[in-house]
Amino acid sequence: MNVRRLIPTAALAGAVALGATALTACSGAGATGGKDGKLGVTASFYPMQFLAEQIGKDHVKVDVLTKPGVEPHDLEITPRQTAQLGEADVVLYLKSLQPAVDKAVAQSGVKNVVDAATLTKLEAHAASGHGEEGHAHQDGDEHAAETEGHSHGEAGTDPHVWLDPAKYAEIAKGVGAALEKADPNHAADYKRNTDELVGKLTALDTEFKDGLKSTASRTFITTHSAFGYLSERYGLDQEGISGVDPESEPSPARMKELQEIAKKENVSTVFFETLASDKTAKVLATDTGLKTDVLDPLEGITDKSQGADYFEVMRSNLKNLQKALGSK
Repeated sequence: MNVRRLIPTAALAGAVALGATALTACSGAGATGGKDGKLGVTASFYPMQFLAEQIGKDHVKVDVLTKPGVEPHDLEITPRQTAQLGEADVVLYLKSLQPAVDKAVAQSGVKNVVDAATLTKLEAHAASGHGEEGHAHQDGDEHAAETEGHSHGEAGTDPHVWLDPAKYAEIAKGVGAALEKADPNHAADYKRNTDELVGKLTALDTEFKDGLKSTASRTFITTHSAFGYLSERYGLDQEGISGVDPESEPSPARMKELQEIAKKENVSTVFFETLASDKTAKVLATDTGLKTDVLDPLEGITDKSQGADYFEVMRSNLKNLQKALGSK
């Protein structure tokens, strides 16, 4: 079982303060330079958009760089979008997740930037939960990098922090502090909205803890190894299928390994995601006699998503995990 890492209160307070000070406050009309006098916030992709909308509500106008249905890691940004990025009052992104966004932010010259990666502690997660000592969490793990299929942060850190409600709440606090700094006239509203959102995320964390407390298996197989933080938080083991291309079949060696793991760990289901092909999952499931189901990394919401927002999709993920793991 993975060991849960706790962030000291002092460290969290420092991270929140960093998020607030990293954003240069505008004064006068510039503080609400967005459309209709609202604070203009540009978010890199859905999890950042959701935070901005939930905390800013009627005081903000949120634009998102990654449109629904676009795989965030594959996003390409035009020079025009880069120029528009520089006109935002606030830019909210997660450094290392989307190289194109990192580059655009650097080129835009925008000063009011909130990097969500500074608001919580990023960790390294291997694609496989089974290493020589039971769990692999090594920086620069080659297999993990191959399975992810996209750039991770420095030292091979995993950017998928929003899939852990507790870490997402830490980021929400930092975003709230940043919006208060950018638009002090509505600071009380941002603070109240942040507290409300953190309360909902804390409740969701409790739902996952209770819902996954007792299961027949603690191991699940997924095509996208995005669930390292979720696994660590709730004592699960994530097994990622090798190969960066969702259209490709897993290697024979990995197939054999996963077959052995599935038998040993009582695995019933191979998970795939809504924004990528399910071909790899179906190949493995057919060869191992397992079922397939959706485990959504929540990088975007479309009409195919199992829910209309973050909370609905996360609860669908919980239900699917409970079913696959044999919740008691």
